[in-house]
Amino acid sequence: MTHTRQRLGWRGERLAERYLAGHGLTILERNYRCSAGEADLIAQDGDTLVFVEVRTRRGQDYGSPEESITARKQAHLLAVAQAYLAERGLSDIAWRIDVVAVALSARGELLRVEHIENAVEG
Repeated sequence: MTHTRQRLGWRGERLAERYLAGHGLTILERNYRCSAGEADLIAQDGDTLVFVEVRTRRGQDYGSPEESITARKQAHLLAVAQAYLAERGLSDIAWRIDVVAVALSARGELLRVEHIENAVEG
């Protein structure tokens, strides 16, 4: 991953984190990694554990951020969530996988943040 893409991803994650916290979610972990992949953020929304995939796009050349969640990516997100739950013995907890789409202008200005709950069926 190029340095520019890393910075863009990091910025998107920070914007998503602020957005979620501002809407009542508590951020528990950032960049959780396991053999199945990575969860950008893990948060608590009331009694529900939320695995969050952050998608950030600059400009509209490649479509919207949320359009980049392929079936393969969804399968990876589901595997990461299941690994996290198994690792911590959390079999009886409510959970979901959300996507936060962050759209920036070509100049890097924030255009929108959209939180899509239950973006991946678990």
